[in-house]
Amino acid sequence: MSHDAQQKGSSLTLVLMVASAAIGGTLQYGYNLAIMNAPNTFIQTFINETFRERWAIQLEDFQVTLVWTIIVSIFSLGGLVGAIIAGPMSICFGRKKCLLLNNIFLLSGALLALTSRAARSIEMIILSRVLIGINAGISMNVQPMYFGESAPKHLRGAVSLSSAVFTSFGVVLGQVVGLREILGSESCWQYLLASNAIPGLIQLLTLPWFPESPRYLLIDRGDKEACINALRRLHGCEVESSELAEILEEQAETKGMKPCGPWELFRDRSVRWQLISIMVISSAMQLCGNDSIYFYASYVFKEAGISNEQIQYVTIGTGTCEFTACIMCNLLIERKGRRFMLTGGYILMTVWAVVFTIALSFEHLISWMPYLSMTCIFTYILSFGIGPAGVTGILPTEIFNQTARPAAYMIAGSMMWLNLFVVGMIFPFLVSTARQCCFVPFGSVCLLSALYVGLFLPETKGKSLSAITGEFHVLNFKNEEAHSSQIQYQMGEVCPSTAW
Repeated sequence: MSHDAQQKGSSLTLVLMVASAAIGGTLQYGYNLAIMNAPNTFIQTFINETFRERWAIQLEDFQVTLVWTIIVSIFSLGGLVGAIIAGPMSICFGRKKCLLLNNIFLLSGALLALTSRAARSIEMIILSRVLIGINAGISMNVQPMYFGESAPKHLRGAVSLSSAVFTSFGVVLGQVVGLREILGSESCWQYLLASNAIPGLIQLLTLPWFPESPRYLLIDRGDKEACINALRRLHGCEVESSELAEILEEQAETKGMKPCGPWELFRDRSVRWQLISIMVISSAMQLCGNDSIYFYASYVFKEAGISNEQIQYVTIGTGTCEFTACIMCNLLIERKGRRFMLTGGYILMTVWAVVFTIALSFEHLISWMPYLSMTCIFTYILSFGIGPAGVTGILPTEIFNQTARPAAYMIAGSMMWLNLFVVGMIFPFLVSTARQCCFVPFGSVCLLSALYVGLFLPETKGKSLSAITGEFHVLNFKNEEAHSSQIQYQMGEVCPSTAW
């Protein structure tokens, strides 16, 4: 077999592995964000009817909104639980098997959603959302880890970023399936909520055919032969010596070390700024308000002046924007770098948040302002997809070693899901009370995030872990090194030019 044919075969294996893992992984996150928007009126009616039948209570509008908000946002608390258990699961079972076992939560949640209407049970919908949230929380942490540890260095960013591409594709898919002409009608909303079982079943049938993460096999399991076989299948018939040498180097650095827990990372001075960085960037991903737009697209577009008949079709455009932007980011990330994409994305989001606020303020005075408002929502989501949506998920893989990576993903995932819950709970009330100023807090978050990334986050593109760690070392021990240099200077141990 020729070298080109070998590379083509290995590329195909890598692509198919990515598709199999993602279709039952991060695609679920985007899909389950989007499908809750279409049936919101029907489920709110179901809530009212259930309360009336059980307790003879007629709920006020704000009470129905509160129950609906709990149903929507409880997904985030499930995600928080998933993020917490993802680290131990990925260490115990491995990356691939963890993704496969994760489907237990998904299928259980889908079954509860499917039967909730017949059982006249709001509680079953809530429990379903919790279980599906756990599924999404695990996949959002384990899948980027699996991809980052399996891809060759020159493709690591693009392969890891495919998690975001599938998330945005899941959003579009959920919006399309949620159309009234498909499953978004009054008679079919329970089937819509249970339709997430189909991608999970596809993953269960396909993922077992692909190898485990090579880094996990060598560093965690000590199985060099299995690691080499996995590399051959994913990267080519002949393993590049540099690729294996990098994994062996990381194995040597972590030899004898047990996987870290989250609290150990908090106490470790050598990873302080790495930890701060992933906490800030993971929080900003949700505090910017982008994902809450999918939860409550109807509220946002109604406030922007779009008619009720057109909202479901306009909503599809939001998911399409992010999907397109994530593909663009996938093509650009290895050319422009992580820091450029993150900073640029947040700066653009800040600009569009300001323009959106101005457009909402003048929508009753100028006839074409609602169209500008709608455009701002699309460009805001587009800017999010270009940078933060994709880059955020791959950073823990690139800046933490094998022993710290699961705990780092636990912390990053916990921050993401906790902030998604907070924003998800306040978003509809923020839109209805702050009205034209509803995006001012989100724009402020974007601006502060851009400043942080520009000032403190080193570029990781094409660099080894040891090189990235060296750059963070300057931040982690800056004051101590400066103090040490000053003492040496005073003792005459270094000359003035060296001290400076």
